Amino acid sequence: MHKRNGFSLVEGVVIITLIGVVGMLAWYGLRGKSQQPVKQVSKTGEQSSAPKKLIWQQTQAGWQSTQTPSACPAQPMMQPPTDLGAVTAVLYPGQTRGGNYKPHGGFRFDTAKDNAVKVAAPIDGYIVRGGQYLSSGEIQYTFDVMNNCGILYRVGHIRSLPSDLAQLAATWPAATEGDSRTQSVSPTRFVTAGTTLGTSVGIIASKNVFFDWGVYDYRQTNQASSSPAYQQAHQADKELSSQAVCWLDWLPAKDSALLRSLPAGDPTSGKTSDYCTG
Repeated sequence: MHKRNGFSLVEGVVIITLIGVVGMLAWYGLRGKSQQPVKQVSKTGEQSSAPKKLIWQQTQAGWQSTQTPSACPAQPMMQPPTDLGAVTAVLYPGQTRGGNYKPHGGFRFDTAKDNAVKVAAPIDGYIVRGGQYLSSGEIQYTFDVMNNCGILYRVGHIRSLPSDLAQLAATWPAATEGDSRTQSVSPTRFVTAGTTLGTSVGIIASKNVFFDWGVYDYRQTNQASSSPAYQQAHQADKELSSQAVCWLDWLPAKDSALLRSLPAGDPTSGKTSDYCTG
């Protein structure tokens, strides 16, 4: 009797088959991993699934969702859009300023040495509208950003943009004096919380350092709009005036308290507001 050397033909076939099966299982495993939802880390350090599409669209009846809106973030809803330590006064939403009703509010920086104020996205969202115009001959930018839970914020009087947003603005109609109309952004552009939206604000010639800030909840109308008198007075701007909120209440408690302790930015209307109480 002698020892066998090497493998028999049957053994060789079995080994080759096993190697093939293992290889296929490994390939399917890697393929499955590659098809998992991509995680996107925002500049606030929070991890979230990469967005698929905006589920809100503007109709003649206003903003409506095409499917069940996603759950809104837990309170506080938003982080401050700027360094609150530099803010000197608050423009309250829902008041008359300069002879016109303003559903939005804003921030003033009256002790700033220049107009270099950074504005950042407070939550994830899609840029759905934007515009550019001239005020006293100086360029001003506006952005509307919608979160899929139904919250839109508007920032205005930005005067300089990061490069990617400057490229977007270059596709808009040329800026003209006083024409602050916005247009739809298509395709929409997704921005994560913490993304820089502007690097300077306001009007240099008049040393007016400020920017507009408004927040709008399209899941429900605000309490002020339940009044027939309010509805009649704001037919022209009901898309915003009926949905505007007191965004001071949507910030962390310490930030809200700080802002409420500051002087009002408008000397006539003061802290009067159709949306803010207390």
